[in-house]
Amino acid sequence: MANSFPPAGGANRPNQQYQRRFNNNDPFANIRRNLRIRAPEIRVISPEGKQLGVMQTTKAMALAQQFSLDLVEVAPNAQPPVCRIMDFHKYVYEEQKKTSHAKSTASKIKEVEFTARIEPHDFFTKLRHAEAFLDNGAKVKLRLKFRGRELAHTEIGFSVMRRAIDELEGMGHPDNEPKLLGKQLNVMISPHPANKRKLRFHAREGDTLVALETPGGPVVAPVAHAESLTPGR
Repeated sequence: MANSFPPAGGANRPNQQYQRRFNNNDPFANIRRNLRIRAPEIRVISPEGKQLGVMQTTKAMALAQQFSLDLVEVAPNAQPPVCRIMDFHKYVYEEQKKTSHAKSTASKIKEVEFTARIEPHDFFTKLRHAEAFLDNGAKVKLRLKFRGRELAHTEIGFSVMRRAIDELEGMGHPDNEPKLLGKQLNVMISPHPANKRKLRFHAREGDTLVALETPGGPVVAPVAHAESLTPGR
């Protein structure tokens, strides 16, 4: 029986791939499957996720072999252990793909740029973009550029930036306070964990985000200061 049962994913797979699973750096090496399963009886789940009940491990192995699949222990601490019939190599590939995607997404930094005298419509459009980036797990760098004499009234830019941070508080948190570097005001927003994010400018329809209408009104309070920045004054 030991020689007749394929080690992993059917008889056509090279033994080299199977042996590679046992290296110390492989997070899947400790998952018992096929002949490594020790319990004499197990609860079996079909490839489609259907409960097949408790049966002898040897019988479950033979059943998996009929499908040219693996018998994989998915709940070793259960009584009896739970095993699923699956393509183990495909499972590992899909899990590694998810992890790789999550890491690459998390490492991305998106930028959203504001101005000191930004119009309300543009302000909320920028926030929608930032919210979508955060929902995708990316960090968002909020950047505000001062032009000309706007540097004499940096409080307007700080007001815009703080308003943006407040509007996005359901999706992420600032890594630090907004900082003025030369003619730019910058702050980095890191996303909350996925289960703690609260959309404000979008609604979720399946895997798609649908933009919602946002309120108008002034973005910053010191309108008098904004007027003093008009060219020619």
